[in-house]
Amino acid sequence: MQPFTVLTAVAAPLEMANVDTDQIIPARFLKKPRASGYDNYLFHDLRFDPDGRENPDFILNRPPFRTARILVTGPNFGGGSSREGAVYALVDAGIRAVVAASFGDIFFGNALKNGLLPIVVPAEIATALRAALVAEPGLELTVDLERQVLRGANREVLFSIDPFRRECLLKGIDEIDLTLQYRERIAAFRDAHWTARPWLRTSANP
Repeated sequence: MQPFTVLTAVAAPLEMANVDTDQIIPARFLKKPRASGYDNYLFHDLRFDPDGRENPDFILNRPPFRTARILVTGPNFGGGSSREGAVYALVDAGIRAVVAASFGDIFFGNALKNGLLPIVVPAEIATALRAALVAEPGLELTVDLERQVLRGANREVLFSIDPFRRECLLKGIDEIDLTLQYRERIAAFRDAHWTARPWLRTSANP
């Protein structure tokens, strides 16, 4: 997982509330292998018509928002089913932060585990930020995770993240990486366990 420290990037205003995970990535794409990337499936049924042509009205199909790495959305982003693929699609498309007044609980947890920073701000702040991004297409925002501050559009907004999740994002590690940091201590404990209790050894645990 790529560390997240400070991100300054173009932000896109997504003027939609209650965007659910099926809108973020339709269920039919979840059977695709992750190794090939999920970026082409992000907001697929909003970005493309039934014939596969781009919808010119969808925000991420319009320059300069094609290169956006930050989304500022309506409330309850990521509700619906608990598909981790929704986070994969956003991350694979280069989105590293989503700003909203609220998020679906499971989506919020999945985001933090996969390098996507969900930033909760008051609804009026999210609305004002989207208005600024519409008024000035290509406007950049800065997300400083270490200081937990969002800057841009003549604003400086503080946000909070669980300290453990914040540390994992700053270091670019997940629970598996964290566990592997202790592999020498784990191996030492295992060896001491078998040495002290040799009678527990079986053919399955030689």
